[in-house]
Amino acid sequence: MGDFLLALGRRPGARRVVKQLGVPLPLPVPLARADGPWAERPLDGQSIYVAPGPLDAVVATTLGAAGATVSLAGGATSGPFAAAAAAWGRPVADVTAGDRPHAVVVDLTGAVDPADLRVAYDALHPVVRSVRGCGRVVVLARPAETATSARIAATRHALDGFVRSLAKEVGARGVTANLVAVDEGAEDRVEATLRFFMSARSAFVTGQRVRVRALVPAGPPRQVRPLDGQTVLVTGAARGIGAATARALAREGARVLVLDRPEDDAPASKVAHELRGGLILADLAHPDAPADVARAVASHGGVDAIIHNAGVTRDRTLANMDEARWDTVLRVNLGVVVELTSALSPHLRDGGRIVCLASIAGLAGNVGQTNYAASKAGILAYVPALAAELAPRGIGVSGVAPGFIETRLTAAIPLATREAGRRLAALGQGGQPEDVAEVIVYLASPAGGASSGEVLRVCGGAFLGR
Repeated sequence: MGDFLLALGRRPGARRVVKQLGVPLPLPVPLARADGPWAERPLDGQSIYVAPGPLDAVVATTLGAAGATVSLAGGATSGPFAAAAAAWGRPVADVTAGDRPHAVVVDLTGAVDPADLRVAYDALHPVVRSVRGCGRVVVLARPAETATSARIAATRHALDGFVRSLAKEVGARGVTANLVAVDEGAEDRVEATLRFFMSARSAFVTGQRVRVRALVPAGPPRQVRPLDGQTVLVTGAARGIGAATARALAREGARVLVLDRPEDDAPASKVAHELRGGLILADLAHPDAPADVARAVASHGGVDAIIHNAGVTRDRTLANMDEARWDTVLRVNLGVVVELTSALSPHLRDGGRIVCLASIAGLAGNVGQTNYAASKAGILAYVPALAAELAPRGIGVSGVAPGFIETRLTAAIPLATREAGRRLAALGQGGQPEDVAEVIVYLASPAGGASSGEVLRVCGGAFLGR
């Protein structure tokens, strides 16, 4: 069953009628998602309000090259923004009353004292109401983990709470708010990260802290067809998130190896044929599966990226859970990820990417999912540990933790639980498989190396767990 409130919100006049009736009916805003492949100028025609800071040079260059027109906070000097405006023929203006920016960027990478947080208030208080629907707010900062004093750590981490709360305040309008925490020495990675989180491809990512690191070397930026000439393996690719991911990867130039169970030969073959990719049939629960898949991948000449999407659920409360349910979930969702990665390591090219699917269930837990939550919590620790191990080969390892995504599996959830999963998110709705796929493509691309070791939630701002 689809989202009735979201469908109602799409009807002309529905919001006005609901307001006139005084009915407390939250109608979520249909999100403006990207259509088609990556573009050279994803922000073309958009007005971006910027509160400048230490990263002015990279912010100015990024927004200018992406097609945006910049307005600066009152009294700020244009500096690098004037140079970028001259290069791309777009004037820099002061923010004036009545402006309706598509997005706001606030640079707080220089914040070292709690008093410096006033910049966030001063920059956003006057304009936050006027940000257009489905707009973006991005706050740039430094990671609290790298602070050299308790005072600086407290200042930096305060922005995490600020952005999470802001995401809830603006989510009813489809606006997202995210924090990009940039390591010292990783400034050259900001462009690709900022482009993605300012674009419509991040429509269901909000309230998140995205750390930009220099753990693996940065390749040259590729704004169009970033996966051209690469081969990518996607497990569990016959339907749902896996199929959406396979299609999104192929759209950006990748040759996709579609892997699924022999029982799903028909839908898996359909996806592989549609994308002109390869087909690998294997039951990942079988002990021989990792070796069998490795041989199949070798026959295709190896891969440039591995997407560990395959997963199962076998829900029961622990008291009612039989051994088979426990063993199957832990085997497929966690054990096979570890074993398959090891088996494929010789066939994964240096500089490649690995993306593992976790879940917000691994962060917060769910009744009846001790097995599933355990398996996904294991992925949350596996990603940063594996990233450190493979960094010498230039291989980036990242994770994605989806929240409530509209698939055939969530459609089977009881109505009350399904509605809670949708409405508790800051955006007031569930995500689409394509929302997860867009993030996976970003992480699998050369630009995704900036997030190696990180797990990104794609949950619409459903803040559960730590």
